[in-house]
Amino acid sequence: MLIDLNIISTLILSISLFFIGKFLKNKINLFNKFCIPAPVVGGLLFCIFNLILRYFNICTITMNTNLMGYLICFFFTTVGLGISLSIVKKGGKELIIYWILCGILAFSQNILALFLSKLTNINPLLGLMCGTISMVGGHGSAAAFGSTIEGLGIDNAVSVGIAAATFGLIFAGLLGGPVAKYLIEKNNLSSKLYTSNLKLLKNNNTKSLSITSSNSYKLDVSSFLEQILIILVCISIGEFIAKVVFNTTNVLIPSITGCMIISVLLRNVNDKINFVNFDFNVIELLSEISLGLFLTMALMSIDLFKLSSLFGPIVLIVISQAIFIVLFSVFIVFKALGKNLDAAIMISGIIGHCLGATPNALANMHSVSGSYGYSEKAFIVVPLVAAFLLDIFTMPSIIFFINILS
Repeated sequence: MLIDLNIISTLILSISLFFIGKFLKNKINLFNKFCIPAPVVGGLLFCIFNLILRYFNICTITMNTNLMGYLICFFFTTVGLGISLSIVKKGGKELIIYWILCGILAFSQNILALFLSKLTNINPLLGLMCGTISMVGGHGSAAAFGSTIEGLGIDNAVSVGIAAATFGLIFAGLLGGPVAKYLIEKNNLSSKLYTSNLKLLKNNNTKSLSITSSNSYKLDVSSFLEQILIILVCISIGEFIAKVVFNTTNVLIPSITGCMIISVLLRNVNDKINFVNFDFNVIELLSEISLGLFLTMALMSIDLFKLSSLFGPIVLIVISQAIFIVLFSVFIVFKALGKNLDAAIMISGIIGHCLGATPNALANMHSVSGSYGYSEKAFIVVPLVAAFLLDIFTMPSIIFFINILS
């Protein structure tokens, strides 16, 4: 029996799975421990359920996921609107060093993925999906660039990227804290001001957790529609530029890249002349909605039947990526950042977001800081690079490799 869901039914299912994932994440501590997002939980749950239905020949469920392309462009546009280059100054030289090393690491991840794809005899573009795209970019980037690669005729690119990103999340949560702990104890870096710093950390955590409840925010319809209009205009211009570049130079630029470039330019020009009123509460809300729905749709539509033959190469490449990033972090990044407590805590962060996602990085750093002392520098540098600045390196790197391999 075939069940074919139209676009509305698919949207209903994805929202329902989002809530199911959120419920399970709150109830099962393991999901919180590894910082696995609610859409990943709900989407993968349905993916496995659909596999069981097909395996026992009960029914096959197909979905209309045409909204995914619009949702991911929407999300990356909101990310671009959050990038203000003036914030870079607050990180000092450590931010520049960390940023450059993350860029080198991201490029090296692609080289390693391509080498291992040849070793395991899979398509290099599928191997590339286990590199920077999924390791640094996470599920959102994996699904977005996977769609681009599937458009080149490579089947299962999205599924491979999502699987690699999921394994990466797990390794990021397992490795970040222990590696930082090893560096701190080996070099006797525990803060002498541990008690006062721990109080500062707790105060910061309390403030960050209570900000929503302490500050009442009234959603304004005009402001809400204004932010949507700004985002849609950026998407339209970004997609137009991507098409023009491809038609004139034959260089493939994903729509998300064009959208993000336009939104970053708009944000930073607006910082100077202030001609648009940004409401970042609304933009953040729209960002979470678009990413949540996109990830849920991407995960629930994975065809595990087609992916089963690729599990071996995916696991091999991701484990190799994990080993490489630990070695790179311990022997290069830690030394370059000064071999101090700040550097050790940043190591837990780089492992978190270069194997998993920004929430992994922050969770790792909070865990290490709770035991060894707070690092204000780390909590400025890592989120800035992970959430915003690293895309300046990773986007061109990904586009470069896609074009030379296509």
